[in-house]
Amino acid sequence: MASVKNLKKDINYTLGDIIGECNVWELDNPAADTSKSQAIIDEAIATFDELIAKVHVKDVENRKAHFKAINAELESKANALVDKLNAL
Repeated sequence: MASVKNLKKDINYTLGDIIGECNVWELDNPAADTSKSQAIIDEAIATFDELIAKVHVKDVENRKAHFKAINAELESKANALVDKLNAL
């Protein structure tokens, strides 16, 4: 991880792209029920809040391992959200 700033950008851009894709799906499928896509958006926002809170934790013993764990968690949660979006 190059920096905390880049990790924050990765979190923001990744989850923002997922939210954007949910919005595109809603526009492409106006007759479809949007409750599932809204649930994905809500989950993405909650994931964003959770990961940013973890980034701002100051009292960790090994910062490098802590940030790598956050990055791995971002990847796994983003993949799960994308899978849910693809299932719509």
